[in-house]
Amino acid sequence: MPEGTPVEAKESLAGRAKGGLLFMGGFVILLYVIEFINTLMLHGLNRTFGLRSRTLDGVLDILTFPLLHANFNHLLSNTLPLIIFGFLAFMSGFRVFITALAFSWLGSGLAVWLIGGGGVTVGASGLVFGLFAFLLVRGFFNRNWWQILLSVVLFMAYGSILFGVLPTVMGYISWQAHLGGAVGGVIAAVLLCPKPQPAATF
Repeated sequence: MPEGTPVEAKESLAGRAKGGLLFMGGFVILLYVIEFINTLMLHGLNRTFGLRSRTLDGVLDILTFPLLHANFNHLLSNTLPLIIFGFLAFMSGFRVFITALAFSWLGSGLAVWLIGGGGVTVGASGLVFGLFAFLLVRGFFNRNWWQILLSVVLFMAYGSILFGVLPTVMGYISWQAHLGGAVGGVIAAVLLCPKPQPAATF
């Protein structure tokens, strides 16, 4: 059977779907295991590995703060959108997914470190906002109508969460993490945009 057949494309799509479910499922299970241990320790992990703004130690906390949560309700609120957005990004391939995740993670952490308020910030919501922003804009950069259609559906279903990037009077919500994650997701979409092919010469 020649390469590039519909059967092979279908198998590739199924493989990505399986990989996305396994990866996101494993990641979410890890978050719950960490939260269980954190709860047993009276959330001592938050005090040690949560992100502190504008501190030298806080630079390393960028790597750990999305893995921690204030409580199980906090983690539960992030679980479903994290699985959905992560799975959809994974369907474009592992390289695309890991790039979007990395920039969302880094953007969220840098924003909190640079402009965050006092106290300690924890939670994966910055990753949620980053992956969501990536899914919203990538189709426009790629000029892919299927991805644009998906972004419209996602915006209709989850667009209200974008208010979370705005400064809020509710001190327990880190709009800085949301904004930074969203910016990181957009940057990832720009970097992953296919480069225009040079015009052929004769």
